[in-house]
Amino acid sequence: MIRLSRLADYGVVLMTHIAVRGERLHTAHAAAMATRIPEPTVGKILKALARADLLESQRGINGGYTLARTPEDINVTEIIAAVDGPIALTDCLDAQGAVCSMETFCPTRGNWRKINDTVREALERVSLTDMMEPIPSFVPPPAGDDHRALGL
Repeated sequence: MIRLSRLADYGVVLMTHIAVRGERLHTAHAAAMATRIPEPTVGKILKALARADLLESQRGINGGYTLARTPEDINVTEIIAAVDGPIALTDCLDAQGAVCSMETFCPTRGNWRKINDTVREALERVSLTDMMEPIPSFVPPPAGDDHRALGL
């Protein structure tokens, strides 16, 4: 199963939370309370996002975090990479260049590169602004054959 790490998921949640609330400063404590993510985890993620220049931090009693760029100029790939490192679906595609015992004769490595690039490019097309969009409510069709009358 291909799955985003919990920290990367939380990073997207936190960035979306900050983006929705505009220009004001956000403390780790307030972000943790609003998102229900444990405060130590929030602090760790906010620092990683700031190191990646996605957030700006201000120290002091009235300090906190704010977006470093507009939401439309930040994409999901950047957020994931700030928390987890570059997107790599297999170990051999990792930036660390983990060596596999089959690497020299692996018949699928080039194809995994194509798949990895496609996934990364798709995530690059999703901006923080897109993540701020509300999810439309799904109303299930009525029971029985009535759903044909609705064109569903």
